[in-house]
Amino acid sequence: GLSLRARAIVYHTDRVGPADLKDYVDLTGAKWKNRLVLRTSKKVYNQSLTASLIMAHGEDKAEEIVRGWVANLAAPPTTNDTKAMQALVAGVGDVAVVNSYYYGRLMRDKPETPLALFFPSADTGGTHVNVSGAGVTTHAPHREQAVKFLEWLSTPEAQRLFADLNMEYPVNPAVEPAPLVAAWGAVEASTLPVADFGANQARAIKLMDRAGYK
Repeated sequence: GLSLRARAIVYHTDRVGPADLKDYVDLTGAKWKNRLVLRTSKKVYNQSLTASLIMAHGEDKAEEIVRGWVANLAAPPTTNDTKAMQALVAGVGDVAVVNSYYYGRLMRDKPETPLALFFPSADTGGTHVNVSGAGVTTHAPHREQAVKFLEWLSTPEAQRLFADLNMEYPVNPAVEPAPLVAAWGAVEASTLPVADFGANQARAIKLMDRAGYK
């Protein structure tokens, strides 16, 4: 991993407060009927989130959760996270699930936007995270140089360049996030192995299809 992005809950501050929110499972509750906006299931971010639900709750419960999301949708799934947030601003829904850096880009350009992020706490399983990562292929012709490059990307200097420019979180624990990112609040990340999200991706896709999540 080179940088980390949180899959957070974003809410319209005029209609929702942090005390109203809990975690991803809570978004299936009756109080969110016609208030939830999601990006399409065709994107890997929601596939990995669903994979994490399978890992944490088992496949049957995970499908029940996804069906609950679908039942609470305020509109058909959007093509990207930015459009999901724009829908909230336009009055279509009150909460959405987005990658934190999309929120950062939106707020950088339009800081007056009445949206805020909520990060599920460790008490409820933590906040789902994805990473930007890199690896060295088995037959790489310049393996030694490639490893040195990846090691450099973990240094504080490179971490600040890599994470700050895209408003992500550094994976190196010795490096603080950019001030704008830090202002969003602490992230208590899920402890589920990120590599296992990929291993469960096919199951997640099939589950979302059964649940009617387009």
